[in-house]
Amino acid sequence: MTTTQLAAANSVLRVAPAAPADAAAYFRASLVFHADVSDVASALAAGGDPGFVVLDSRSTESWDQGHVPGAVHLPTALIAEQAEQILDKSVPVVTYCWGPGCNGATRAALALAELGFQVKEMLGGFEYWVREGFEFETWEGGEKRDADPLTAPVDSESCGC
Repeated sequence: MTTTQLAAANSVLRVAPAAPADAAAYFRASLVFHADVSDVASALAAGGDPGFVVLDSRSTESWDQGHVPGAVHLPTALIAEQAEQILDKSVPVVTYCWGPGCNGATRAALALAELGFQVKEMLGGFEYWVREGFEFETWEGGEKRDADPLTAPVDSESCGC
């Protein structure tokens, strides 16, 4: 079957894949803007200075419900007013919010970038931090849940990707 025939036969190939060079540029750019939960957790767990700060852009009520240990709490609405007093522009910032159904981390990253900060968004947000079995803090103390086998390997430190 030719590519034209395949394209007519299924919706995946109805729009042809990008040229390899274009695809490489796109995916390289995506990695410039995003980090995943597992990579952030691994960098934080390695000890010492990870070279970035994690920023939780949610409300105080959300923060109290649970947040990444060591994260800075700065709701998006306060970034323009407080970021330069709390954060160092020479240190990259990794933003997160609730999860993939929320664009709060994207709004926070935009606000920080407009102020001159280097920034990445943590894909999956707090939801995937918890679902992948990483420890988190609440107003009552630390907590950890079993990894969801649909989001993280159960018997391994890494998914290998």
